[in-house]
Amino acid sequence: MSRVHRSTRRRDGSRGQSLVEFSVAVPVFVMMLFGMLEFGFAFSHNLTLEYATREGARTGAALGKGTSTVACAVDASGTSPVDQQIIAAAQRVLTSPGSPVDVSRISQITIYQANASGGQAGPVNVWVPGAGPTVDGVALKFKQSSVSWNACSRDNGSTPDSIGIGLTYSYRLISPLGVFLGMVGTPQFSMSDRTIMALNPS
Repeated sequence: MSRVHRSTRRRDGSRGQSLVEFSVAVPVFVMMLFGMLEFGFAFSHNLTLEYATREGARTGAALGKGTSTVACAVDASGTSPVDQQIIAAAQRVLTSPGSPVDVSRISQITIYQANASGGQAGPVNVWVPGAGPTVDGVALKFKQSSVSWNACSRDNGSTPDSIGIGLTYSYRLISPLGVFLGMVGTPQFSMSDRTIMALNPS
């Protein structure tokens, strides 16, 4: 009989150990799963931001200091049509079908003169969320808050200026990862991206 009791106690202890191991492993596994999901979501958002700044910079490089159809001088809305086209190009990406980005969480878009290392060399134009001018029949979701780099003064001659487009975005965690990490309020962090391109020679 004593052997039977010892065997039963051994089996009970094994089940208890397995239960403890399971209770420890499950939260770790779930957190890793949520972490991978969150990384995928954040990566998708970041790719969209990169594409948006690239499209804005490409448009700014192509237009230079204006063309026969897109003037550089400020129009009736108080902004340069060149800069309007740059913001419109970025906005088309951000609001395209399938875009995961919430435009209302973009704090600003900047258009600036870049130096050789890609940093800001001097003047910068800042656009913030708000009702902006209409471009090609679509109202911009951003308005210009400050301007110090006149589109007409951009050099696209033999030694062209480099134009930089920067974007700042507040990413909110989608999965419950923030709860596991003990974050309070709305778990979020800032994302930013920028693209630099030389103006196309005239």
